[in-house]
Amino acid sequence: MDFDAAEQYQKALKAGQKYVKSALSAGTDPYPAVLDELEKGYEIKGRVDLGLQQIPMDLIVGTVTAGRVNALAGNFMPLLEAETEFGVKWTRLCAAHMAEGIRDPILCYEFLGKFYVQEGNKRVSVLRSFESPMVAAEVTRLLPAQTEDPEIVVYYEFVRFHSITGLYDVHFDRPGSYAKLLAALGMAEDHVWTETERRSFRSGYTRFCEAYGKMKVQPALPAEALLVWLQVFPFAEIKQATMEELVRRISELWTDVKTQNEPESPIEVQPAVQEKEKSLVAKLLTKTQSDQLTVAFVYGFDPKTSSWTRAHEAGRAHIAEVFGEKLRALTYQVVNRDYAAAMEAAVEDGAKLIFATTPPMIDACRKTAALHPNVRVFNCALSQPYTGVRMYHSRIYECKFITGAIAGAMADNNRVGYIAGYPIFGEPAGINAFALGVRMTNPRARVKLTWSSTRRDAIETYLENGISVISNRDAASPDQEHWALEWGTYKLSQTGTLQPLAVPCWNWGAFYEQVVRSVLKGTLEEGPADKAIHYWLGLDTGAIDVRLSEALPDGVRSLALLLKQEITAGRVDPFRTRILDQSGTLRNDGEKTFQMEELMQMDWLCDNVDGGIPSYEELLPGSRELVRLLGLYREQLSPVVEEKQL
Repeated sequence: MDFDAAEQYQKALKAGQKYVKSALSAGTDPYPAVLDELEKGYEIKGRVDLGLQQIPMDLIVGTVTAGRVNALAGNFMPLLEAETEFGVKWTRLCAAHMAEGIRDPILCYEFLGKFYVQEGNKRVSVLRSFESPMVAAEVTRLLPAQTEDPEIVVYYEFVRFHSITGLYDVHFDRPGSYAKLLAALGMAEDHVWTETERRSFRSGYTRFCEAYGKMKVQPALPAEALLVWLQVFPFAEIKQATMEELVRRISELWTDVKTQNEPESPIEVQPAVQEKEKSLVAKLLTKTQSDQLTVAFVYGFDPKTSSWTRAHEAGRAHIAEVFGEKLRALTYQVVNRDYAAAMEAAVEDGAKLIFATTPPMIDACRKTAALHPNVRVFNCALSQPYTGVRMYHSRIYECKFITGAIAGAMADNNRVGYIAGYPIFGEPAGINAFALGVRMTNPRARVKLTWSSTRRDAIETYLENGISVISNRDAASPDQEHWALEWGTYKLSQTGTLQPLAVPCWNWGAFYEQVVRSVLKGTLEEGPADKAIHYWLGLDTGAIDVRLSEALPDGVRSLALLLKQEITAGRVDPFRTRILDQSGTLRNDGEKTFQMEELMQMDWLCDNVDGGIPSYEELLPGSRELVRLLGLYREQLSPVVEEKQL
């Protein structure tokens, strides 16, 4: 037994020496951290006795004092020769452990989620040499003073998380992540976990960490990677999948793990479909190919009752006519919001290209893209940071600028109404472009802003206040009847007589044709692997347009046509002008060209707009799901808990 313990010491000694050599080469401290030195940079608010705990061995990073620090490497393996007093005691303890196990708990302090040993360094060292995952410890927690420092904010979120789960295993470095994890697991923030729930999670999480550790590079903490996993797959699949399947699925989500944990934006906005140059061999192969391309359109609503879906159906019909026998354009009507099932059915039917036509389908899109990497998946949404799915939407602000110019010219009393939809990405750009158009033709006019997502009586309120020129919702399709009360920009008399002026509209068929043609030719640009591609489509792509009323005065009509022509040609930029926001802050001196990312994420309003961006609490219940998904302040919202089974 003594020989075995001595052999174990030599093995541990080599591990310690190797750690020190590696640390010195990397320019890092090769010894355990010292709590007495670390806590000097913090104001300690208090101490809490946590009692006996089972703590993860890999979270023990140091000692309380520097007394024995040179006897141990940073991984707690020994550094002194076996003949020293330390080596002899270590070997005896190891022999005792091999005979009957180490039973006495260590004494340690927990500070910012890490542990520092006060008594029991050799016990930790021996157990680590046997790769023990946990150790019993009497723990005292040191609480730093609460500040706005993200490290402190995250730590207090951890303290709350630990108090209800009893888990030390899970660590994040970004505020809000613990609440997101609880919600993703289907656990309320105040639910105290049972021992069964704790064991179930720990077994799955340990398995996930093992699979994640097999990746050559880990771009984020394991818990952050788990959050990305839970956006696509249920927790139960971690236990059900083989280790090989688990590693493969994590690898398919690797880019999202990386991009979602980097400070810079993971989104690349493109103004249109980008095409690559084909090689001669690829061109010859394309000419000999006769396979038919199957394209799937997934609808969340019935085209008979939804103008939004009807517009996408018009786009599908357009490409079916354009490409004829080269294309199968199938539709899938979703039942009970089971978007993933509809997309899986599309894949089984041979679809190589899927257009998911509403934003709430994003999670199903991500799952489909991860499970079927040979299928291209598109989602009609904005500002979703997921690399496996391409987003598409319209720069409708270009049309809004034109209708704003019309509204300003037609406003007799210098007052214009604007009914916005939802406080989501891209919406403020539309409001501001409209306001800038109004200012161009009527510098004295004010834009009164209301939101259809917060109230239903805006038109009546406008009329009561003498506002007769109103911008309402946009037309989903250029083929449907626009000149009704709810569409476009119009002028109302006090008796309710409607005079249509202009209406922005979509023509999704133009975009779908560009994508399908690129896929058939084999020239669809793949784009950077570490960016989420967003197509933000303007007038120049044909995907949006402005229909003008025949009742417009000739001069106003000519101006609108000229603006449309110049914006389409890229010679007029609605935002390249002097702009003050509502607080008086100068947003543009007239020389700046906003990047598309800036316009998409715009969260301020021009100084000639009366009214603000509504809070989440002000929204009507039916409007909240979309705002949670695409809202300007979605990161500040508490996550929704959907009860699930661990």
